Amino acid sequence: MARPTRCRRICTEPAYDRFIPCGIAGGEGVLLTLDEYEVIRLIDFEGRTHEEAAHQMQISRTTVTEIYQSARYKLADCLVNGRPLEITGGNYRLCDGGFCEGGAGRCGGCRRTAPLPADTTVKRKGENDMRVAVTYENGNIFQHFGHTAQFKLYDIEDGKIVSSQVIGTNGSGHGALAGLLAQGGVDALICGGIGAGAQNALAEAGIQLFGGVQGSADEAAQALAEGRLTYNPDVHCNHHDHGEGHSCGEHHCGENKHGCHGNN
Repeated sequence: MARPTRCRRICTEPAYDRFIPCGIAGGEGVLLTLDEYEVIRLIDFEGRTHEEAAHQMQISRTTVTEIYQSARYKLADCLVNGRPLEITGGNYRLCDGGFCEGGAGRCGGCRRTAPLPADTTVKRKGENDMRVAVTYENGNIFQHFGHTAQFKLYDIEDGKIVSSQVIGTNGSGHGALAGLLAQGGVDALICGGIGAGAQNALAEAGIQLFGGVQGSADEAAQALAEGRLTYNPDVHCNHHDHGEGHSCGEHHCGENKHGCHGNN
């Protein structure tokens, strides 16, 4: 039997999660996972040894070396071939600040992905309930999964919504949101635009995705409960720096080549 992969601890999520070369990028984007980012940060930016990075991330030195080699190749690929880079996903957990080398003060961005944010108490899900999360803002479906500040959770039983509540994400970014939902017992997600890395993280967590949906959160959840929700199975958003008035998941996004696509 294969040995299970050990979850890698990282101190903080990156402040900038997407880089695009000037001009026309060549080929598809490159996904750098957050554990790969952390190894680069520790070794190349902070100047730590592989052994020190392994101790900080609570994994073996051999694993650090493998992650480092993979990350360096991806960075080289972006530089040489002019490919865009997105930092998302990976097998990791966020440090809670209690063990960080140099103390929690050095790891000022530390956040815990489990349990859910301390200021949020999630109701217990019924044994036969399906729990659906919707990216949420002012009653509507927020159109960028990775930047949502809230989720509205709906518990559905026998085609009816039996309870709902709004929870905060506590500033969690792209990579941590899937874990946040999984900890909350979420079975399905309704959202607007969502990147490929986040989609992979949701799939790994066993959360079904209903993307490319707009409008009222309550109406979308009710439509899903009744089996009539219209969504886009191919939705994706690879543009993480939208300007005002630009929403991921809208069908017109792809028309101006900004990188958001909603395929019919």
